[in-house]
Amino acid sequence: MDYKKGYVYELMDRGGPTDNREPYFEEAIEEMMRARTLCAKANAMMPDEPGYVAYLEELFGRKLDEVRILTPFVCDFGNRVKFGKGVFINHSAILSASGGIEFEDGVMSAPGLRIATINHDMNERHTKYTYGKVLVKKNAWLGMNVTICPGVTIGEYAVVAAGAVVTRDVHDYAIVGGVPAKVIRYLDPEEQKE
Repeated sequence: MDYKKGYVYELMDRGGPTDNREPYFEEAIEEMMRARTLCAKANAMMPDEPGYVAYLEELFGRKLDEVRILTPFVCDFGNRVKFGKGVFINHSAILSASGGIEFEDGVMSAPGLRIATINHDMNERHTKYTYGKVLVKKNAWLGMNVTICPGVTIGEYAVVAAGAVVTRDVHDYAIVGGVPAKVIRYLDPEEQKE
């Protein structure tokens, strides 16, 4: 069967499943290799060499004038990540982005962020995958070594405490922590400044 270009991404946007034995999956494999190569090139440069940003711009297909990403950094699908303005991603982040990741304006992350947007089918785990986009809304703050699971939305101005594993949506202005993450308290929206 012939598949049109981009078909694998249509399946990912619908949540899957995809099957890595099918010809359409070749497009995904090509993007993974492209992304891994560009990340390796960026990570091979000294952190004070501004040239590493050019590799990340090629990875994401856009200028990163208003986005700062520190290396080391790993992302497997650069074409599936969107950034707003003023986003800061600290070092040692791993973005498993096939299902799509969006960072809105002002998002900050501490070192060691982990975002997963893909999961394995429970019965055919070696060949079939499902997906869930992760959305991190405006001015959210992600602490050190936070893990965000597929399909989760982090609300505006939310704070995710260090080491938290986020398995479900986080409301605007919520502070969450723990494994799995639970609400600790809420921020006062009136006290938040742009």
